[in-house]
Amino acid sequence: MCLMNRRDFIASGTAATCVVSPWEALFAQTVVAGMRHEAAGKALAPWREGHFQIHFIYTGVAESVFLIYPDGTSLLIDCGDHAAHKRGKYAVPILPGLERHAGEWIARYVLRVNPRREKVDYMLLTHYHNDHGGCRAYHAGLAPNGEYYLSGFGQAMEWLSFGKAIDRAWPTFDDPLPRRPEDDSWMLANMQGVYRELERRGTVVERFQLEKDSHQLAPLHGDAKGFGIRPLCANGRILMPDGTIRDLYADYIARTKAKSLNENAMSIGLKFTYGPFGLYTAGDFEDRVPQADGSRREIEEDMAETVGQATVAKIDHHGNKSMYGKLVAALCSQVYVGCIWDWFHTDDATMTRLADRSLYSGDRLLCPGILTKERRTRDAERPWLKDVPKACYSGAHIVVDVPPGGETFSLSFISAKDEAMKVVSRVDMKTRT
Repeated sequence: MCLMNRRDFIASGTAATCVVSPWEALFAQTVVAGMRHEAAGKALAPWREGHFQIHFIYTGVAESVFLIYPDGTSLLIDCGDHAAHKRGKYAVPILPGLERHAGEWIARYVLRVNPRREKVDYMLLTHYHNDHGGCRAYHAGLAPNGEYYLSGFGQAMEWLSFGKAIDRAWPTFDDPLPRRPEDDSWMLANMQGVYRELERRGTVVERFQLEKDSHQLAPLHGDAKGFGIRPLCANGRILMPDGTIRDLYADYIARTKAKSLNENAMSIGLKFTYGPFGLYTAGDFEDRVPQADGSRREIEEDMAETVGQATVAKIDHHGNKSMYGKLVAALCSQVYVGCIWDWFHTDDATMTRLADRSLYSGDRLLCPGILTKERRTRDAERPWLKDVPKACYSGAHIVVDVPPGGETFSLSFISAKDEAMKVVSRVDMKTRT
């Protein structure tokens, strides 16, 4: 494996193929004044002041989302890495390739698009799983001090400098339950080493604030009028619209004396708004909690009671047995994006729910980071396939750009096969209200 740092970074690549699909005509809108448009086959235009930009970064082994606020403040949500390429026929393509680990690919991507280059204002780990934070089984070696693996965030920090790091349970790491040796403790121990090193480098490390009026992730560099951030969930709790906290596991823990919980359900979740535009992202937030009467409660249905509508929604848990009907109906999203590292992600049942017009009316785009030929062959007769842009088929970074006012937005598909940032296809849309 090739380990480089930001001083060695050189972006290179070749042009991507232009794809023109029927769905583009369906959603294309009149160009509004002030929006910059990049043609298919050309490089993605740089971020511009006043625009809210969302980058869903494809690697094929991990999840990572990079946000640029309207004032240029930046936030990296998750930066994972794991050996997904060893899943044999169930693996998806690793892009741009196996010559570098995902932490390095993600950092290099951030360097290409971040207006402040290596200076990233915030990093946030949604929960302690390797595809979100890094891996000991697949890494580029140990850090020189031996405290953490050069994988995920631990590798990206060799390229990027972070102003503040947000963790769901720092500094005690025992919420809602004490950690046990068998509870992915290597991942926690690894992140503890990462946080110690970050503090030595001057990064402030904080516990996530699940509070109605939290300013923990606020814009830092200027005017961001109309831009808002609302915490949604963390540590198995959700924040209700009135500011109260609903603990989804308190009764289960008290009743069963549980010693461990589903780590996915501990994920940090957030909603970002810019005028009428909304973004929902909540890591792997999904679980079915056993009830006293023997039934199971879908925690995403609790989320449905607080989240409100979101123009763009990151699909919970990669689309693996997630996004149940009440949540989909509450979101009413125009675009769903799936961060994919497995052939089974965005499974048929999940995609069927996302496409279900009985939950809410209106067209929508279902955008997995990749939809392999094998999946397309198997699901060729599925009605939801018509909602998947062909630009997703071969592996793409998906970039949402929201100009001032939030009344319109663009969706660009960027070839992940190289680092040239070539636009495969783009569509301009009006924000539904």
